[in-house]
Amino acid sequence: MPPNTTEERCLEPTEANFEKLIAPQAAPRKFQIVYWNLLTFGYGHIAALYGLYLAFTQAMWTSIFFYCTLFVLAMIGVTAGAHRLWTHRAYKAKMPLQIILMFMNTLAFQNSAIDWVRDHRMHHRYSDTDADPHNATRGFFYSHVGWLLVKKHEEVKKRGKFIDMSDIYANPVLRFQKKYAIPFIGSVCFLLPTLVPVFCWGESLKVAWHMCLLRYITNLNATFLVNSAAHLWGTKPYDQSIKAVQNKIVSFFALGEGFHNYHHVFPWDYRTAELGNNRLNLTTLFIDFFAKIGWAYDLKTVPEEAIESRANKTGDGTDLWGKIKAV
Repeated sequence: MPPNTTEERCLEPTEANFEKLIAPQAAPRKFQIVYWNLLTFGYGHIAALYGLYLAFTQAMWTSIFFYCTLFVLAMIGVTAGAHRLWTHRAYKAKMPLQIILMFMNTLAFQNSAIDWVRDHRMHHRYSDTDADPHNATRGFFYSHVGWLLVKKHEEVKKRGKFIDMSDIYANPVLRFQKKYAIPFIGSVCFLLPTLVPVFCWGESLKVAWHMCLLRYITNLNATFLVNSAAHLWGTKPYDQSIKAVQNKIVSFFALGEGFHNYHHVFPWDYRTAELGNNRLNLTTLFIDFFAKIGWAYDLKTVPEEAIESRANKTGDGTDLWGKIKAV
């Protein structure tokens, strides 16, 4: 009979074992550059600048209109799809709308929607700390694009496992995009947008390729502004203790996503802003249209009295548009 032994159990760490991170927080760190990302982002931006030159000198008006349309479609794939629908579950969408949004999100190519949702849920849970993938405490460049040029912070990696992604992994539309990411994203984001102008109205391959990259890089930077400028420069009508701000310029380029102080206070509101009107919020108009035809439903909003109460209690005295409220 073997002797009695005491089995030591290796307990999995829980989030309670980790130090509490209080924003704004950024501990000293050593950056490890991801050279492949540095190369691809560098090439993309240089090619986009050449595409801008070609847009003014050689491109057909049909091509310019085509790529402007793709810009809007791709942005909505991020704002109405990856952000408001899948990350925050601020409304629900029937399968046809989910498929449309998945294609539009693929056109934007900001990794797969599954990866995007994980990072954004991390951002809200640990905003402006080292567990925030694009911690704005480290400044504009880091929160805009620098975080993609270096390896993830250890706090992001170790706390990421505590983000509930069960609803996302159970979504067959998003699983399809993830499973076939390389051929699918490559075709939808780059191949087809380059070949359609060439074969449909005789645009040159050189112009089509570089304008395709111009559209793509512009989409990236418009989205990145929400991570950077909308955490640095603007007003705070709802909570002046956090870094997220209202920034109208960001809202213009990101189709309504720049009312960021409101969004961080009320992230479940499908509008991402207290409206009264839909200026600078094309994404909300898109969702409202599909709500009218029944493809979007259970749209979550915040009661006006709750908005006013929070603004009076913790805001900086400005309104949605940055004007000082009359006393």
